[in-house]
Amino acid sequence: MDSSRIKNILKSVQSSKISIERALDTLKHLPYEDLSFAKIDHHRHIRQGIPEVIFAEGKRIEDVIVIARSIFKKSKKLLITKASKEIYDGLKIRNAVFHPLSGAISANGEKKKKGCILILSAGTSDIPVAEEAAVTASFLGSRVETIYDVGIAGIHRLMDTKKSLDSARVIIVVAGMEGALPSVVGGLIDKPIIAVPTSIGYGTSLNGLTALFAMLNSCVPGIAVMNIDNGFGAGCLAHKINTL
Repeated sequence: MDSSRIKNILKSVQSSKISIERALDTLKHLPYEDLSFAKIDHHRHIRQGIPEVIFAEGKRIEDVIVIARSIFKKSKKLLITKASKEIYDGLKIRNAVFHPLSGAISANGEKKKKGCILILSAGTSDIPVAEEAAVTASFLGSRVETIYDVGIAGIHRLMDTKKSLDSARVIIVVAGMEGALPSVVGGLIDKPIIAVPTSIGYGTSLNGLTALFAMLNSCVPGIAVMNIDNGFGAGCLAHKINTL
């Protein structure tokens, strides 16, 4: 539940459109709702500017559905990451959308988009993580542009994105293998860069550790680095920068 919804509830009480009892019933689960196996943080959007988002991986499908319905009932919005079509089918929430590339599920994200976040992926294998970042940032209210498959093995492809690089307020760069693309992009522009290593690559990529270390050791100053495959975290950080 965000501050605008609470204001609307209070205004409705003030104008006698709803009773005090109904308003209390709506607000009774602030700051959180105890479901015994989970405690839903309905207050998070007010504190952090980003609502509670469900990380579905490792959770029982039925638990994800119960948590999701609780969040949606209170806020009329929903974002789930690392989800499955099975979870989506079980939700039965109107306006919910399953994003198959990222495995995200969203419902009723912010309609008014602000600024511009550019998301680059080094290869097509990195697209699922890039899409998670894109879905997240768009859900939160940022305008997002995506350009995929511009890795350093064909560096001339990156040069064709100069107009988009210049117009973006913040750039997310997603790369596996040796993780070099964020450093290359950082050497060309003066925009904030969020680097996301992916677990894509052959044996010595070590499930993304090689890309992670490369990004952490970039000689380009001012690059923020997310955890491996954490498109969600990149989308959140980019949105916060984009809307400053």
